[in-house]
This record gives sequence, C-alpha cells and structure tokens, in this order.
Amino acid sequence: MDLNRRHLIGASTAGIAGALAMPADAARGAPLTSLLGRDATQFGVRPGSSEDQTRALQRAIDEAARMQMPLALPPGVYRSGLLRLPNGAQLIGVRGATKFIFTGGASAIQSDAADSIGLSGITFDGGSIPLAARRGLIHVLGGRDVRITDCEIANSGGSGIWLEQVSGDISGNIFTDIAATAVVSFDAKGLSVCRNTILGTNDNGIEILRTAIGDDGTLVADNRIENIKAGPGGSGQYGNAINAFRAGNVIVRGNRIRNCDYSAVRGNSASNIQISGNSVSDVREVALYSEFSFEAAVIANNTVDGAAVGVSVCNFNEGGRIAVVQGNIIRNLIPKRPIGTAPDDDAGVGIYIEADTSVTGNVIENAPSYGIVAGWGKYLRDVAITGNVIRKALAGVGVSVVPGAGIALVNNNMISETPRGAVVGLDHARAVTPDLSADGAQRFAQVVLGGNAVRR
Repeated sequence: MDLNRRHLIGASTAGIAGALAMPADAARGAPLTSLLGRDATQFGVRPGSSEDQTRALQRAIDEAARMQMPLALPPGVYRSGLLRLPNGAQLIGVRGATKFIFTGGASAIQSDAADSIGLSGITFDGGSIPLAARRGLIHVLGGRDVRITDCEIANSGGSGIWLEQVSGDISGNIFTDIAATAVVSFDAKGLSVCRNTILGTNDNGIEILRTAIGDDGTLVADNRIENIKAGPGGSGQYGNAINAFRAGNVIVRGNRIRNCDYSAVRGNSASNIQISGNSVSDVREVALYSEFSFEAAVIANNTVDGAAVGVSVCNFNEGGRIAVVQGNIIRNLIPKRPIGTAPDDDAGVGIYIEADTSVTGNVIENAPSYGIVAGWGKYLRDVAITGNVIRKALAGVGVSVVPGAGIALVNNNMISETPRGAVVGLDHARAVTPDLSADGAQRFAQVVLGGNAVRR
C-alpha cells in the first residue's frame, strides 16, 4: 500500500484530517486536527488531570480561534478557572463525557464583544462557588451569532448563562441547581432560547430583560422548566419560569412549566407579547401575566391546571391595555397565598382583565372565586366576554359597576354551577349586586348582557 493511501485510511478511521497530503515526519510533529477541529491535547491540555488546566486551555482556545477552527475536547474532566473566548472561538466536547470543573474566578467562561463563538457538548459544573451579583457561570457581553447548544450547566453559584446585547441561539441545554436564574438576557439583538431543560433555580427560569422599554423579539420556545423558587422573596420579581421585562415583541410558546412559586409566564411592561400553547401546572400565583405599561398581549391556547389565577391582564392605571385572551383551558384554581402574605381578594379567579380586551372561547372549571373578572373599580374599558364556558365557580362573571367604570359586553357564554350568580356587579373585589342575568334584575348601562346560557 502506498504512503498517500495509508494516510487517507488513517485519517478516515481516526478522524484526523490534518495529516492528509503531508510527509509522515511532518504529520507526526504537527498538532492533530480531528473531524471536529483541533485536538486540545496537542496544546498540553490533559483530560482527567487533577491539576488546574486554565493556562493550557486558554492557549488552546486562542490558537484554535486564530486558525479559525473549532477546538475539540476529548472526554474527561478539566479543572479550570476563568477562560476567555475571542472572536470565532468554538469549543466542542462529547456530550455527557467532557466536563469542566470550575475552580474559581469571575466566571467559568467569558467573552467580550466576540462574534461567532460557540460551546457545544460540554458540562460546566460551577461547584456552587458563589459568583458576584449579575454574573453567570457562562458570561457573554456583546456578540453576534453566539451559540450555546447541548451543554449542561450545573451547580452555578450565580446565574447559569448571562447575556448582554447578544444575538444567537441558546438551545438543547440542561440547567440544574442554579443559585440565581438559568438564562438571563439583557437587550437582545435577535435571540432564541429553545428546547432547554431547567430544573431547579432560586430566582427565575428565563429572564428576557431590557434596560429601557423597546423592541426585543426574543423567541422562548419548547423549554421544560420546573421547580422555580422565589428565593429572594419579593412580590413577583422572582419565582417565575419565564419573565419578560420591558421587552417588546417577545414570543413565548410551547413551553412545559411546572411548580413555580409565582408565575409561569410574566410579561411586565412587555408590549406585543405572545403567550401561546404552553402547558402549565402547579404555580402559586398568576399563571400567565401581562402587567404594567404594555400595549397588546395575546394569551391563547394554553392549558393551566393548578394556579391562584389563570390569566391576568391588568394595570390600566399604568397604561396596560389591549389584549386577546382566547382558547385557554383553565382549571383547578387555588386560593392565592404569595410567600409571606395573607390570601388576596383575587384568589381563585380564572381570567382577570381591565381594558380594550377580548375574552373568547376559553373553558374555566373549578374556580373558588370568579370564572372571569372585568375591571378594578373605575379601571374598566371596552371589554368583550363572549363564547366562554364557565362551570363550577363561586360566580361566573364579575363586572365592575362603580361610577366611572367603562363598558363590558357579556354574551353568548355558557355558565353553570355558579351558586353566587352567573353575572354579578363588583365594587373592586366585593360583589354588590344579585345575579344580573336573572329575570327582573337591576340593569347597569355599562354592562351589556345577552344570549348567555345559564344552568343553575
């Protein structure tokens, strides 16, 4: 067999392309290049060593990036402090077998304004070493086309991944035992956070944030998020699976969310948010929330089984308005008891709305309080409640009837087994009328009733 043929067969079977078309002596002396990229062991990196590998790893990262090639990390344990990723740095490990053990420092991985960086197939174990506030075990400050995929981030003493002004893809990762939030993004420039598994955080699951109200457009889809604690306390800042703050045009869809101290999805001052097709169970405050200074929210086709309130679209007093709440199934609501407080007046409500909102085609069952509530005192304007099914609630629909409240249309709903009444007038949380759907009941100009099917 001639020499060139022998090289070709060896490169194919061992995954070493760098030896092709090279003399045998030169090939033996050169750093090896696998099909995945440059082999980290050729730069003095030793998987499984008990010694700190920070300097050797940094040299390997820098050299591979300079050559515009990925750095391939064989299976094994790598003990390391802070590693910095320059432009184009891409680290590829063997999923479940390549493991970085954090030995201390600001973060395990940091990049500053580096584009086209990537991490794939690597486990990062933070060892529960405390990080400074607003730090992630992986910390990315600026950068286009950042990709962190198929990694595991465990035991972080801060957040898991922290991003600022980043575009790219965070997908297929597993987060466990995170001291703060699994994924934090500030001022994203085109980001997807998809198909991740988040099991156990102390602050929030995913935070999509902006320093000022504006367009964001992050896609948060198909994640599995469970066991989210409100460790620092507060009144809703923590304990949420997905939190969008000041971030416009965020899409939250297809996520499976379970066991949160507060909300499954909370949009705060987040205009044009879309919350659709999520499966939610066992959350202890409002399951799906759009609040404060927002314009336009779509909350559609979700299932909520076990929450204090199913859906809330509120804070007309702060400019919160315009929503469609459609096609949701909401059931088995519970009295709301946020951490450290007494039960609230709005406990056990299926859907709560205030301004410029259509509520249609929802099914609500087993609500200790109201199926649907429209308005809080004078904060009610132009709402339509049509085509919903409400059964086994204390009361079907509650509508604010205080002076100054706006118009609510309540028609063509199916309401059954609501002992307090199918439709009642409210003064804030207090019912002040008998059943307005009954024959001969008092009429209010701002409550337009018709065509409801009531089964008492």
